[in-house]
Amino acid sequence: MILGENVGLRAVERKDLGLLRDWRNLQAFRRNFREVRELNMENQEQWFMRSCVNNPNDFMFIVEDLETGEAIGAAGLLYINWIIRSADFSFYIGKNEEYVCADSFALEGAKLLINYGFEQLNLNKIWMELYEYDKAKYDFFTQSFAFKKDGVLRQNCFTDGKYWDSVIISIIRKDFMY
Repeated sequence: MILGENVGLRAVERKDLGLLRDWRNLQAFRRNFREVRELNMENQEQWFMRSCVNNPNDFMFIVEDLETGEAIGAAGLLYINWIIRSADFSFYIGKNEEYVCADSFALEGAKLLINYGFEQLNLNKIWMELYEYDKAKYDFFTQSFAFKKDGVLRQNCFTDGKYWDSVIISIIRKDFMY
C-alpha cells in the first residue's frame, strides 16, 4: 500500500468490483469517462483481468480512508509508455459522489499517485484527457497540481446530443513540487 497521512492507495481486488461498477455507473460520473455505457459485473470482471491482472502497463488502485479502511475512490496510471515514460492519469472519489474536491481526500490521493508515478515508476509525464465540460476535474488538476494544457482534440466526444472537445492536460516531473 502507498501510504499518506489520511489515505492510502492499494491494488484493486476482485472484492472491489461491485463498488467500482456502482461508482462508474453514476450518471454524473459516467458522462466524464471514455466508457459511457452502463457497466455490469461481467464488464468489470473483464476489465479487472485485462487491466489489473494481466497488463504490466496499467497500475490501478483503490483510494482508501486509512482511519476506517473504507474504499473511497479509484486511481490509476494507465497506458504507460515505458519508452517516453508517460502515463494516462485516472482519478475520482466515489464516496458521497464527490468526484474531485480540493477539500477532501482527493488532494492527498492524487498527490500520492503522482508522486508514485514520478518517484517509483520513473515517469517523466503524467497526462489526462478531459472533456471540455468537466470543469471540476480540469480546475482541480490545473490549480492544485499545476497541470498544463497540452492541446485540444476537436469534437472528440458525443454527450447530451452534442459534440464536445477533449482537452489534454499534463504535468512533467520537473514541474511537480511535492
